[in-house]
Amino acid sequence: MITKEIEIDGEKFRLVLTDQIINQVNNLKSLYNAAYDDPESFEQVSAEISSIIQEISNAVEPKPSDSHLDNLIQQVIKIVDDKKEEVINNQMKNQLQKRVQKRIKKQNQKNKLSYF
Repeated sequence: MITKEIEIDGEKFRLVLTDQIINQVNNLKSLYNAAYDDPESFEQVSAEISSIIQEISNAVEPKPSDSHLDNLIQQVIKIVDDKKEEVINNQMKNQLQKRVQKRIKKQNQKNKLSYF
């Protein structure tokens, strides 16, 4: 778990980035996309959007006021997106390192064989 500090209008808030928060943010993004793609569905998903926003805001300390919610949610989405990108980059870096190590190992084995 990672604790992130968010500053909004000079006020500092803390959020513990748990799997549940990440899932809620991803669900929220999906609902936003659904409402954007089909504006007629907005009424159907707006209650769910509101519920998820409340759940995310309940995980923030101190409790943000309604005037901070929009900016807070935007920043939380950005934090989750940045964390996802970081994880993907680390996975790619690890895969590349494994490939390089494998090639080096093969090359070393070839070199050992050529000495005989």
